[in-house]
Amino acid sequence: MPTESRHFHVSSTRNRQSIARYGLDWTRMGAAPGIAGSRRPEVEGIFVCRDEGDVGFFLHLNNTGGPVDVWAVDGIDEAALLDNGNGFPYLPDRVPAARVRRV
Repeated sequence: MPTESRHFHVSSTRNRQSIARYGLDWTRMGAAPGIAGSRRPEVEGIFVCRDEGDVGFFLHLNNTGGPVDVWAVDGIDEAALLDNGNGFPYLPDRVPAARVRRV
């Protein structure tokens, strides 16, 4: 049986309207660079944080050029998470708006 839990996603505030409307979708990246400063998706998926410590790391890393939002992401299947090779988990899928909320 899959273990589902709450995770978090850190994104520029410039993505707020898109995320609220469409959810988390790497194909819609473009309003602002990724949290690490990338201009295009690093993976076909959504990076997530498992806890507040990871969120703090990404808040400190912030290379978006401005303020960021933290989004709670519900219903993530732990078994579905992949590693990008640097120890950062990502979900190789989109997350609908109904499963995210700004915190």
